Amino acid sequence: MGSKSASRKAAKGKVAKLPKKKCCVSATKCNRCPLRMLKEGTLPPGYAVKKRRLVKVSVKTDKNAGKKAA
Repeated sequence: MGSKSASRKAAKGKVAKLPKKKCCVSATKCNRCPLRMLKEGTLPPGYAVKKRRLVKVSVKTDKNAGKKAA
């Protein structure tokens, strides 16, 4: 059984931590704080912070975005 745990550690590698759902409003920001991750630019794509809460943002693609209106 010891070999399984050793193989898990090797296969695990470096995994990005997801931010917390809500900021804990502490003076020293924790490692998973959504505000800190937003400031540092490490917030995962598709996520945003609104009113100290983590929200999922859908990416909208507009078909007419590149065209000029006549």
